[in-house]
Amino acid sequence: MNFHQILNSQTKSVTFAAFLIGVSAGISGILGLFRDGLLAGYFGVWSETNSYFAAFRINDFFYNLFIVGGLAIVFLPLFAEYQSKEREKVWEMTNHVLHFFLFLLILTSLFIFIFSPQLVKIVTPGFSLEEKAQTALLVRIMVLSPILFGLSAIFSGILQYFNRFLIYSIAPVLYNLGIIFGILVFSPHFGILGVAMGVILGAASHWLIQIPAVLNCGFRYRLLFSFKYPVIKRIFYLALPRLFAIASHQINLIVITAIASTIVGGIAIFSFANNLQYFPISLVAIPFAIASFPLLSKNWAMTQKKDFLENFSSIFRQILFLIIPVAILAFLLRAQVVRLILGTLGEKGRFDWQATQLVAASLGLFSLGIFALAFIPYLARTFFSFQDTKTPTLIAVASVLLNIILSFSLVWLLGFPNLLQDFLIKVLKLKGVGDITVTGLPLAFSIAAIFQFFLLFVFLYRKIGDFGLKKIFSSFSKIISASFLAGISTFWTLRLVDLFVESDKVFGLLIQTILAALVGIFIYFILAFFFKFPELKTIISSFQRQFRKEIVSSEIEITKP
Repeated sequence: MNFHQILNSQTKSVTFAAFLIGVSAGISGILGLFRDGLLAGYFGVWSETNSYFAAFRINDFFYNLFIVGGLAIVFLPLFAEYQSKEREKVWEMTNHVLHFFLFLLILTSLFIFIFSPQLVKIVTPGFSLEEKAQTALLVRIMVLSPILFGLSAIFSGILQYFNRFLIYSIAPVLYNLGIIFGILVFSPHFGILGVAMGVILGAASHWLIQIPAVLNCGFRYRLLFSFKYPVIKRIFYLALPRLFAIASHQINLIVITAIASTIVGGIAIFSFANNLQYFPISLVAIPFAIASFPLLSKNWAMTQKKDFLENFSSIFRQILFLIIPVAILAFLLRAQVVRLILGTLGEKGRFDWQATQLVAASLGLFSLGIFALAFIPYLARTFFSFQDTKTPTLIAVASVLLNIILSFSLVWLLGFPNLLQDFLIKVLKLKGVGDITVTGLPLAFSIAAIFQFFLLFVFLYRKIGDFGLKKIFSSFSKIISASFLAGISTFWTLRLVDLFVESDKVFGLLIQTILAALVGIFIYFILAFFFKFPELKTIISSFQRQFRKEIVSSEIEITKP
């Protein structure tokens, strides 16, 4: 098999497709953590880093609103429908959609560019005039990224449908490499503006790498654009409820950013911790959500409800099997992870001990909701696969309102001595840190995520019926028990290794963290193997099927336990 064939190869199971995306997400995530380490090392958690994250949040708002909320979700089910019913028109439809969203994004980007100073004032009320001016300039530099990602999202949908997950999974790696290049090469000359230039470089790479594979799928560019084209109206109909959900979620993040801007270093502390907790989610949950979306969409489009329910249940349990132990390890190893990733790169002293404590505490609070955050993309996409965008939208809006109320309340409550403040200081080891109000933000975020997960789960059950609840609860009880024992092993390994290494030095800290993590992982998988967890069997079987020599169908099929 030559290099061209490898890049255009198709996956044969959801689990292996998820693994492929997960490997890419792991590489991209590691690069993302390295990127954050460089940011922390070069700029700390104070003025310039806060300006960068605030500017990123403004552009990200519009990207998520129009691309994640509108295009990425509704395009794939419609593409699947055209492929099954009107195949001869599928590329005509694709070109119309491409130009419609390109037009929309260019108008949006012009709006952002012109009104960036006003947007910054809304998002960062706690910034000084100098910080606001710097943030507005960063917004204008990064304004091209939503356009580039819009083009990329169309191509990503095509690659997902045709199971070309390898080339699709390379794109995020190139994106992070672009930002790292900006930090290392541009920022010594342009300061924090160099990081924004890296964002544009990364976004362009994310799109360009997918072009050859999309052409190989059969796409040919044609200048077709009409607001009257039938599918445009359907996109509006399907995307509009989802836009409200994404808008509410993004407003939630904007509100958090505004609150954090009134806390010294608040935006950077929250953002660094959020990026760290998102790493396991991007490694485990997002790959399954992405890889299963085409399968569930096809099952529903072909009225294969039994297969739909079985596939949903099997994938749900696989996510459960992987994410629960990860959440426990994230909580136990939070301080070590923060010190290794954010405290060892760049100029010494930029990321100080107080910043380490606050980011580690925030990561610990985020870890309480990691399991819920991991399932939200999968559950939402399950609704989208049968073109129900209203239910997850209403649930998302409700959870966002809860998050905003909790954010204001908890930040206020942690601003003066009380039982909650004393409890968090003791549990999260924040003694000696003057202001811990920023920890109210991740705590609110986790509570709201658990609330959203619960509602999605309940309403999905009411919508489609029993999707194997007995199997799910049986798996959950086994997984939580094994994870608890693995967590105890990790905790005592941390204590034991600390007696033999100098954990205040990088090498000693690295040894302590790796050994503790490996012991926990080893214990968990030994228990899973000994007690014959069906999820482990499913994952192993999927790998065997992928590399089986005989010819199999190129359609993605789920491997059942």
